Amino acid sequence: MTDIPASDARARYERIYATLRKRICLLDYPPGRRLREEDLAEEFHTSRTPIRRVLARLEDEGLLWSVHGVGTIVTDIDIEELSQVYRLRIELAELIGKLMPVPPDQAMLNELFEMEARCAELASRLDAREFARLNMDFFQLILRLTANEPLRDISERLYFQTTRIWLKTASRFDHYRDMLRLEVESFQREMRDVMLAIESADLSAVGHVRRAHLTTSFSRLLAEARSDKKADIN
Repeated sequence: MTDIPASDARARYERIYATLRKRICLLDYPPGRRLREEDLAEEFHTSRTPIRRVLARLEDEGLLWSVHGVGTIVTDIDIEELSQVYRLRIELAELIGKLMPVPPDQAMLNELFEMEARCAELASRLDAREFARLNMDFFQLILRLTANEPLRDISERLYFQTTRIWLKTASRFDHYRDMLRLEVESFQREMRDVMLAIESADLSAVGHVRRAHLTTSFSRLLAEARSDKKADIN
């Protein structure tokens, strides 16, 4: 068997990792779903070794957990349990434009314009999965505004721990589409405010914008979740 160059093996590992993480965060793999190494190895045309490493990494990040005698299971999510994680995300958001800021180049600005267009289209058709995908793309673009690796790593880890919450929680509510419309409108304002800050070369303002919108979104979702729990009790 021909040895695979280390760079190719690493790229394949990262591709599998990113794919599985996105599936979990878009609820393609819902909480409680069992992931089998052999099935994934067959799908990605690889041995079980890189699959095992990817699953271990996702477990370390809180997206999976191993159950003896059962296998690897997608974790459940609850906004109350993850509220501390959310609050830490809020605090870290403000650091993006402060620690080792990276001025955006034209390519990044073009990506932002494309995302703004996607958001405008989304406002007219209200697709929850597309909203989640756009939110992920936007978050990862914003991370590129800092060269501080520890901040990038921690922020990314916390983001992917919490990003499923909206998609899972909001779908339970009767006024789901109204909630989605409100979130999309808020997201449009955030994108416009971020673009204005970038165009003004004020990267520290990007962090302030992110913090403000994240705080509002979290508070809104937490209130809805608590109201829903009270209704279940009553």
